[in-house]
Amino acid sequence: MTFCRTSTYALAVLFAINAMNFFDRMILGAVTEPIRKEWQLSDTAIGWLGTAFTLIYAAVGLPIGALADRASRKTILGIGVFVWSLLTAASGLSRSFWQLFVYRLGVGIGEAACAPAATSLIGDLYPSAKRSRALSIFMMGLPIGIALSFLVSTQVAHDYGWRAAFYVAGLPGILCGLAALFINEPSRGASERHVIGARRRAGHPFLLVLSIPTMWWIILSGALFNFIMYAIGSFLAPYLMRFHGSGIREAGFIAMLVYGLSGLPALALGGLIGDRVAHARPNGRMLFAAWALLLSVPLLYFALDAPRGEKLLFTLLMGSGCAILYAYYSLVYPAIQDVIEPSLRGTAMAIYFFAMYVLGASLGPVGTGAASTFFTERAALLAGVELLTAESLEPFRAEGLRVAMHIIPILGGLLALVLFAGARTVASDKERLQEWMRSCAAEELVPEGAEA
Repeated sequence: MTFCRTSTYALAVLFAINAMNFFDRMILGAVTEPIRKEWQLSDTAIGWLGTAFTLIYAAVGLPIGALADRASRKTILGIGVFVWSLLTAASGLSRSFWQLFVYRLGVGIGEAACAPAATSLIGDLYPSAKRSRALSIFMMGLPIGIALSFLVSTQVAHDYGWRAAFYVAGLPGILCGLAALFINEPSRGASERHVIGARRRAGHPFLLVLSIPTMWWIILSGALFNFIMYAIGSFLAPYLMRFHGSGIREAGFIAMLVYGLSGLPALALGGLIGDRVAHARPNGRMLFAAWALLLSVPLLYFALDAPRGEKLLFTLLMGSGCAILYAYYSLVYPAIQDVIEPSLRGTAMAIYFFAMYVLGASLGPVGTGAASTFFTERAALLAGVELLTAESLEPFRAEGLRVAMHIIPILGGLLALVLFAGARTVASDKERLQEWMRSCAAEELVPEGAEA
């Protein structure tokens, strides 16, 4: 009972931290349009604000992930949350594009502590049979944080200006950081069937992680997935305002439903189904994820083809597509825990997140923004505009962004194929890990002085 209460408190705190993680991360997407208009920015420049965050997040995540395999994970979390919350609030003080750029770099440094330390803790708090459900609860912080960010940030920006939206985010994060310090941290490997303590195979941690075939498919899937999610997060509200004529509050409300709350049922069902299919067959989680992600592709495509002003149709199609995308978290994240030994899980998540953010999230905003700029300028030139300025391009920004966002369903199809490939290797990698842990447990049972 004590362990249950301990694990429940820890999971609740980790959920709250993850919610604030994505609340602070999505503020920029919620208030993009007033920032762009105040400083006369292109969509490429807006994309670089997101890319600044993700590049530093990925780079700092590698050493923090390695540190999470050796040092106190709750302390790493507490410090990280405090840093990113303080710098999120400070972002409201920006008076230029470059000042905001630097503050977003700092936020990325703090947030890099969240995923490696938190998922490593969950891996030691919950056994494999319950891991999908525990991780799905942790990852519910993502859609809830995003939903609250769009709802609160756009309302505050409408009433008090976009800078105030950054100010209001600081205090809750600081409180979450303090709560993290009271987590009763479990020993590494505590939830495994074969207790091996902090034992690790011989070799460099990075090379050990990358020697597992399934990890390569999961890493590639993470890059594709994050490109899609960050492209949507960065440009969903601007798309609603430009193409469908929404005001900032309406755009925030629709984005809250489409990109935020839609993820709750998918994460909950994904966690329940993930644990069941994993029990039925070793590659169940990966296989179910592949079919689910494939189903999202036509929904995302037809959402972007909804006519101007058809906000209800767009909301239903895009919301359904995004909901299915969220199942990725509760299905693929536990697969990492299934093939990685306990003493390497922080390192594995750091490598995974490095690829997710350098190859995915960093390219999603700037890539989509650059494509939007290109198609906007092309539309203006085809319409006979000779001098391309911020004012002359404004009437063409809606169509330019709509065409650019069609890259999302295209990459969604490729993501499904990668997950199908990963489903072919995960069973053998899981069995190889279990054999190694059984052998380690057997060696520890041999009395001192006896022959193995």
